[in-house]
Amino acid sequence: MSSLTTNVSPLRQRMIDDMRMRKFNGKTQTHYIRAVRRLAAFLRRSPDTATAEELRAFQLHMVDTGTAPPTINATLSGLKFFFDVTLGHAELLVMVQPVHQPRPLPVVLSCDEVARLIAAAPNPKYQAALSVAYGAGLRAAEVCALKVSDIDSERMTLRVEQGKGRKDRYALLSPVLLERLRAWWRVGHAQGKMLPGGWLFPGLNPMDPLSTRQLNRAIHLAADAAHIDKRVSMHTLRHSFATHLLEQKVDIRVIQVLLGHKRLETTALYTHVATEVLRAVISPLETLPSP
Repeated sequence: MSSLTTNVSPLRQRMIDDMRMRKFNGKTQTHYIRAVRRLAAFLRRSPDTATAEELRAFQLHMVDTGTAPPTINATLSGLKFFFDVTLGHAELLVMVQPVHQPRPLPVVLSCDEVARLIAAAPNPKYQAALSVAYGAGLRAAEVCALKVSDIDSERMTLRVEQGKGRKDRYALLSPVLLERLRAWWRVGHAQGKMLPGGWLFPGLNPMDPLSTRQLNRAIHLAADAAHIDKRVSMHTLRHSFATHLLEQKVDIRVIQVLLGHKRLETTALYTHVATEVLRAVISPLETLPSP
């Protein structure tokens, strides 16, 4: 947050304070400040002087210059907070609306590809981290934020603190995953990296957690080493976790809870890529009488 609070105007400082009051994370604060900067650059004057027509023109400008829908919507979210909360003029946004974002089907790995990917990870720490991402369906940031104390071997759960939406939940801890985590703990402890009550996956400095950038770099190296030609990211393992559970006929509401999804509609996306489920469906063509 130091980059946000150095040499800032009173208006920007008020916005930062408004976000801090609501305990927005640093990434969200940075994105919201960037959105207001974009508007100021478009207006060439202070953003708090914008009119409703100028905000409409700004959205048209983003569309005409080829700005991607996710970026447009993220920018509008930041502006909504600025005008609604910081300025108290929500009515100025009446002429701007979020744009539809086409949602492509997620990339899903086969079970064999997941096994090859994990085995090809650079070292035991990354093998264990990728195993957590797939075996428990965690997001990259959630994997990095795990502490040794979050492992509950008696209840066979992983405690995920302050996941997306600042919500706590319990994730699945299978016997195989538990054994892999224990194997990593023995290696990390022998290397002096596992501090009492510390991170499950420490970074170069054991006082700091592994970063999502390091984790993403590791999975890309593993995908290359395993000769997987699909577009792979940490979220691919989460997609694969959900899809494989659905193919095992696990109730979709259970999968929703394990993933920490707020809406069932989000989880239902995986019904479109669960090929085992599709293959189990008998086409009505098969039931027609022979001519």
